[in-house]
Amino acid sequence: MAYVPGVALLVALVAGCSAGSGADDPDADSKPGSPTVTAAPPGKYRTLPESCSAVPRSTLKDLLPGAAELPEDQQEKVYEGTATVTYDTDRKVGCRWKSDAPDASRNLSIDFERVVSYDPSVSDDDRAREVYTKEEEAADLPTASGATPSETPSGSASTSAGGSASAPAGGTPSGSPSGTSSAGPSADPSGSTTDADPDADLRPRLLDDLGDAAFLDDALTRAGSTAQHRTVSVVFRTSNVIVTVHYTEQPAGVTEVPDSRELQEKAQALARNLDEALSD
Repeated sequence: MAYVPGVALLVALVAGCSAGSGADDPDADSKPGSPTVTAAPPGKYRTLPESCSAVPRSTLKDLLPGAAELPEDQQEKVYEGTATVTYDTDRKVGCRWKSDAPDASRNLSIDFERVVSYDPSVSDDDRAREVYTKEEEAADLPTASGATPSETPSGSASTSAGGSASAPAGGTPSGSPSGTSSAGPSADPSGSTTDADPDADLRPRLLDDLGDAAFLDDALTRAGSTAQHRTVSVVFRTSNVIVTVHYTEQPAGVTEVPDSRELQEKAQALARNLDEALSD
């Protein structure tokens, strides 16, 4: 039989194509019974609000009363706020405001953090829950069973770095809300317990009516010889966003103690408004 080069070449090409046909087959490398990995769902929020516009002007006027006494141009500067420096406005934003008045100065700050999970098996919401839980644990809130030595303002005076605990006039602990003693429940002769602290509801605590989870902290501090200042913090999580509100008052008088109830009520009201705005 005569050798035909063209026919031999054709046979080789056909054989090569048949052998490599699996390279373009998407199922060629799949193994029977291999598990299918399903990515966790993304979080509800993909962006964050413009932080310095997140608080209505009417709310700022209430939270920063000293600004109303300033000339109009200075008022505008106060209400505009100062944006927190950030390198990714889709992940974290914040804003700060401050006003000074003859009787006291007040500071307000809000921060939004959008948590993103880079693990396909962990959802953004679950990762945000982990981040929030760490913040709640770091706050060292009082437990239902009683106070711990590190708690403020429930039962001990709080100190800032370099400062010392002090008691306002009357000898009551400066760590207590409104400068009152915050001893735990006391037993009466009948054996039942009565709450001896009228401000018990002002202690640092979990909040059950805000976002998916929330807590409130309240700290009264003094550094050196300056006046005492109280900071109320409200932190809450809604889906994959964590929001933090800090509201501080420092009276001009060294012996004056900022009112805990007022600061807490206003900080909580602002936090609820921010939560509603996120949900819209």
